[in-house]
Parts: sequence; structure tokens; C-alpha cells
Amino acid sequence: MTVPEVPTQGVTTPSDVTPSEAAPSAAAPSATPLTAADLTGHPAVRRVLDTLALHQVVPQVVSLPDAVRTAAAAAAALGITPAEIANSLIFRAHAPDQSISPVLILTSGAHKVDLVKVAELVDDIDHLDRADADFVLATTGFTIGGVAPVGHVVPIRTFVDVSLSRYRHVWAAAGHSHTVFRTTYEELLRVTGGHAIEVA
Repeated sequence: MTVPEVPTQGVTTPSDVTPSEAAPSAAAPSATPLTAADLTGHPAVRRVLDTLALHQVVPQVVSLPDAVRTAAAAAAALGITPAEIANSLIFRAHAPDQSISPVLILTSGAHKVDLVKVAELVDDIDHLDRADADFVLATTGFTIGGVAPVGHVVPIRTFVDVSLSRYRHVWAAAGHSHTVFRTTYEELLRVTGGHAIEVA
């Protein structure tokens, strides 16, 4: 995705975003609304931006007029492919001692996470299952559709899909279902303390 390189935290709209270099055939939305609310002051978004700032990251935040609760919806709004969306998915990790903890998997929107494969790759996870909305909110402080890679209310072990490294930039939720921010695979690994893994 080719966008201005100026490091700004200001909100832009989808009309400011051009199709990705990694996917030149991706068409921009045919009818892009002219305005979108600035949500950078929303408490959940602020938490994400403050956490990123601790890592010296001042991202480009895009505010979207409509909620984008799926990778397909986010990609359509931005004029990119779903593969360039870094989905933040929370799972319940069951340890051999029967304890349960949250796990965040940042996966390409083109992938469905193979829970059996991931559990086999991580030594201290017996199995994974999907988290419900209450578990997601309690462990991240975000509602489903707005879960960000950072800014969680409790520490969460994170794994990052290696396929995201194929793209110069990827986009992740910024704490609200109407906001996303531009980042990179390497930056996601750094700011989350995550581990690279094949998830599909």
C-alpha cells in the first residue's frame, strides 16, 4: 500500500489510501464516503496509541465510516487484499496442567488459523479453542471487531503469522471497529514481543 511516509497520528479516510503495491489489482471502493469520525480520542483507541508510543511508534490511523469486523470488510474499505489485514484473534490456550490463558494470534486475513497445528508447535499448549466475546473483552479490553495487537488489559502471549512478512505494510485494528492503523510484520513482532509462527 502506498501512502504518505510522514509519521502522523492524524486520522485519514479511505479516500486517502491507494491500492497496495503488493496487490496492484486490488481496486479501491467504488463509492468511498467523504468523511469519517475521528476516533483517536476514544479510550480504547487511545490505549493502543499510547502503547505504540512507548515503542516509539506513531502510526497512520485510518478512521472508517462503517464498522469493519472482518478482514474482508477492512480490505474492501482500504482497497487492499484481505491478506494484508493483520487479524487480531484471541484464543483460549489450555495448558497440560488444565490452566487456561489467552493467546493472541495475529494472522493474515487470507488465513484460517489451524488450531491443532499451532498447539503442536507450542510446547506448553495442550490445545486451543475459540474465545467468546466475554473472554475477549475481559482479557483485552476490546470488543470483537476492534481487538488491537497491543493495549490489552492483561499481558497476552502473542504469535505472528509469518505470511504477513510478504507485504511492505499491513493493517491492524486500532481498538475500535471503525479504526485501523498501518504497520509492518517486523513492527508487529517488536511491539507485541510476539513469536513468528506458521498458523495455517
